[in-house]
Amino acid sequence: MSEERTISSLRAGDEVRGVYACVRKDRRKTRTGSPYLALELRDRSGSVQARAFRDADQLAGLFERGDIVRVIGRVERFRDELVVEVADIRRQEPDGGAPTEAITQAFLPVTYRDFEELDGFLEHLASEVYDPGYRALLDTLMADAQLRADLRRTPCSRAGHHAYLGGLLEHTVAVATLARELCELHRRLNSDLLLTAAIVHDIGRTREFTYTAEIGLTDEGRLLGHLALGQQLLIERFTTLGEALDDSRRLALLHCVMAHHGAAGLPGGRFGSPEALALYRLNALDAGVKGVLEHGLGPAEG
Repeated sequence: MSEERTISSLRAGDEVRGVYACVRKDRRKTRTGSPYLALELRDRSGSVQARAFRDADQLAGLFERGDIVRVIGRVERFRDELVVEVADIRRQEPDGGAPTEAITQAFLPVTYRDFEELDGFLEHLASEVYDPGYRALLDTLMADAQLRADLRRTPCSRAGHHAYLGGLLEHTVAVATLARELCELHRRLNSDLLLTAAIVHDIGRTREFTYTAEIGLTDEGRLLGHLALGQQLLIERFTTLGEALDDSRRLALLHCVMAHHGAAGLPGGRFGSPEALALYRLNALDAGVKGVLEHGLGPAEG
């Protein structure tokens, strides 16, 4: 097979000579006690199980989980599943040394939505905020080239909803669109607050993940989580705005962001504004529906 052939196109009997991401590596033993490697290989099109029986210990020293690997083998069918029987596997080093972010991201799942279209939607939604303070905040965020690039790259999770590159931008646009429509139905809502909160509610996720052959967690993401990271990012922006955004607006926005996964962790366990409750419900709606579309109905939904 050519190296450009995707995992989703593999069929039983195919010869495999390609480059993939190794996202699982376990050393196991057969019933007779012989060691073998149980692997999972992935590219953007999907994943496939793989096994290495010959020279398992020797091959194990040539790569690690999370590496981009060059694989030689053959596709077999085992218990109605395709499995790659590996003859050789080793770390694939790009020209010039260690794997670069651009190379590793080629093996991660990515949104099917057009990035330029999503960016345009986000800018349009931000333009519909008219409060001078909140608009000033959004203008600084929209003008930050690195943040915009991070939004295009970042997923919403590692294995839940929107667990792919661009998932954060897709989810943000969806929640903000729902917020705008809700404000049309309930005119007493503070539309500037709710729309701003919808746009920034998951901004902490831009500091939450690492990107190699699989999506991992930064130390900040592992120890603090995206709620605390989002709070930090917004406070950093507040300092640059000065008096353009007063304390009452800052607190109202931070409350919405910190409450968008529920009121359990809030003082008194209660939402402090209808906008915070609305954001929580809208975030859960998009995440829940997307999760079902991607992973199917669970016992609670079926």
